[in-house]
Amino acid sequence: MLLPPSEGKTAPRRGRPLDLAGLSSPSLTPARERVLAALVELCSGDPSTAAEVLDVPRTRTDLVALNAALADAPTARADAVYSGVLYDALGLATLPTAARRRAASRVAVVSSLFGLVRPGDRIPAYRLSGDATLPGLGPVAATWRDALGPAVLDAVGSGLLVDLRSGTYAAFWRPPSDLARRVATVRVLQERDGRRSVVSHFNKATKGRLVRALLDDGRDARTPARLAALLTELGWHVEVGEPTAKGTQLDVVVTEV
Repeated sequence: MLLPPSEGKTAPRRGRPLDLAGLSSPSLTPARERVLAALVELCSGDPSTAAEVLDVPRTRTDLVALNAALADAPTARADAVYSGVLYDALGLATLPTAARRRAASRVAVVSSLFGLVRPGDRIPAYRLSGDATLPGLGPVAATWRDALGPAVLDAVGSGLLVDLRSGTYAAFWRPPSDLARRVATVRVLQERDGRRSVVSHFNKATKGRLVRALLDDGRDARTPARLAALLTELGWHVEVGEPTAKGTQLDVVVTEV
């Protein structure tokens, strides 16, 4: 299950410093080094310039300083660093032991700084949007488009890819057409007065609850159709789209969080 990161993060107060070589998906280390170096260099210079590039308020120099100190910043498990609506609803830390073990192998987060992160990877808090362009590096998304594919395919193996990324992070890597039969993209629609729309809060909260339910249940759906059937059994209203060269879209329709 491929998740987007959260903009909000809980900064660890203590913990060993970042060790890129210790992260999962070691094939991404060279790309991680390039993005990290470009971000630290930017944020070690003029704070106002860095804030403008990173699209943060110029008054939030704390976010710039956070990035400047990344090489020596304390780290914690990624599932403790990522926060916000989706991750609050997912509540990885409160899952039963068996479900947490499943999360270690079934969940990955697409990160603008690290490419692909597993829940147990130790990372610092950082501020870098997926649509950022860093001096000396270029668009972050372009860096990951060149590097991310093999790591994601290795993580998926022979199983089903449940793609829950937002549009920004979906641009980091597109599944190849030969994987399409094993790709399920999930869209959350809020229905009110007979009308359906995509609402950010409902989308994030529902995706978090959905992943939690799948991890807690434990069954491993191997196709989009079987995933839709499993989610229906678990109480969700799911509508299955036609298979395409990009995968099969599942619409999860909700009326309330």
